[in-house]
Amino acid sequence: MKKIGGGITMLILTFIGLTAITFVIGRIMPNDPVVAIVGDRASKEVYEAMFLQLGLDKPIWEQYLIFVGNILQGDFGRSVMTTRPVIEDIARFFPATLELATIATLVGIIVGVPAGVLAAVNHGKLFDHIVRILGLLGHSIPVFWLGMVALLIFYAKLDWVAGPGRIDFYFDGIVDPVTGVILIDSALAGEWEVFSNAVSHVILPASMLAIYSLAYIARMTRSFMLDQLNQEYVLTARVKGLKEGQVIWTHAFRNVLVQLITIIGLTYASLLEGSVLTETVFAWPGIGQYITNSLFNADMNAVIGGTLVVGLSFVGINMLSDMLYRIVDPRAK
Repeated sequence: MKKIGGGITMLILTFIGLTAITFVIGRIMPNDPVVAIVGDRASKEVYEAMFLQLGLDKPIWEQYLIFVGNILQGDFGRSVMTTRPVIEDIARFFPATLELATIATLVGIIVGVPAGVLAAVNHGKLFDHIVRILGLLGHSIPVFWLGMVALLIFYAKLDWVAGPGRIDFYFDGIVDPVTGVILIDSALAGEWEVFSNAVSHVILPASMLAIYSLAYIARMTRSFMLDQLNQEYVLTARVKGLKEGQVIWTHAFRNVLVQLITIIGLTYASLLEGSVLTETVFAWPGIGQYITNSLFNADMNAVIGGTLVVGLSFVGINMLSDMLYRIVDPRAK
């Protein structure tokens, strides 16, 4: 009960911190929220009426309490850019980012973890050098440059995949947005032509993000495995005559798994909040592009709402990682 209470307290404090930061950002930005709504040619009377309607005449602490109260009711205000409630925009754009980040993370796990393990086992050999070089390149190459090159080669020249966007315009509206993830919704509806088109569109942007996740996960897996393979219990297992595969995957990798859960969780969370450049290059209608466009249009309700949702998602993923950590490692219970 004490741990549950501590977790709830930490969640509340994190929520207060996130809301406070986003609120302060919204207030210190040089953009006038009233002008963003009524325009710079509005009369003084219209300006003052909107000023009062937004509650900007109240003390700052009261504005914050109203802000938090509205959020707890699911009210992030109305977007100036789209004229829709911000919560509706988030429900529309966030699944697109979730789709990209999830695919990229899965690729990073499926490819990066075995690559990191094999690199550690073959320490100092050719495969190890290849994994290290690819890991370095994955962190060094700018994603916007790589994305444009990928579009030029695989879309414009070879025509192997579809271009920017999430789906071709003539497929838009065919599938009802049940989950918001077009791959899942089209499969549930049995619209396999739409599904195929969506897959063709998602390959390049997901691959760009996957390069980052794969490089990071492989590098960290290699580092963790090297540390475990030098432990005395591994030497003892080998002396006992256990097969090398059993020593690596049953003994050494089991201890690495606890650390990997944290790394994978951080990678997934960073992809959710850091896919702005990828979404911009590929015209992907995700939350990152939504927040960026809102910022350029001085749409602070949308910026604050989107930032807060991404922040809460980051916290939620970290809490889930902590729960999985306790399940995998009984010593943490």
